[in-house]
Amino acid sequence: MIQALIFDFDGLILETESPIFHSWQEIYRAHGHFLPYEKWAQIIGTADFLFEPFDYLARLSDKPLNRAEIERQQRQLEAELIAHQPIMPGVQEYLDTARRLGFSVGLASSSSCEWVTTHLTRLGLLAYFDCLRAADDVPRTKPDPALYLSVLNALKVDAAQAIAFEDSPNGILAAKRASLFCVAVPNEMTRHLSLDMADLRLNSLAELPLEALLDRVDGAAR
Repeated sequence: MIQALIFDFDGLILETESPIFHSWQEIYRAHGHFLPYEKWAQIIGTADFLFEPFDYLARLSDKPLNRAEIERQQRQLEAELIAHQPIMPGVQEYLDTARRLGFSVGLASSSSCEWVTTHLTRLGLLAYFDCLRAADDVPRTKPDPALYLSVLNALKVDAAQAIAFEDSPNGILAAKRASLFCVAVPNEMTRHLSLDMADLRLNSLAELPLEALLDRVDGAAR
């Protein structure tokens, strides 16, 4: 029987991935270059630096760049774009239903603890979570399962008693490596990536109420 829900953060609760990508695109355009989506897709859902946007821009440029100034500009653009993003559809309803049903709720994010808690507090969602695990808490982030295993341990539930919600291939792989039932909920940045490892794919959490999802998971288990 399901007793816990574990959410990703970026792109699942709050659409931060598109603003971060678009802010870097603006920086590249300002320097006469183009940032390919294929490069960026390598780092969606992970803190492992398979691709570093400033370093790539520096290689494309024919003159020295001021890293501190460019990263300051990027963070400012990013913050302005994220400030206009609402909570993703269906998330509030899932959290309310989980609370009513008495479920434990955890969060497993490859971002920093400060990033996650700042945004959850701003959105009024922090109190819904019984456990937060982020990049600061584990030696390796997604696709390594350490974040999910840490949340399961903190919530004192087995993998068979929890559902993970993810938006990216890296996140789905981490959840499956932790033996979790995983629901993929892609966003603008991830809908064209392969999410085939997930057990179920939804266009948004608003597409299927939590109690209907639980019936599906129970049916799959049987």
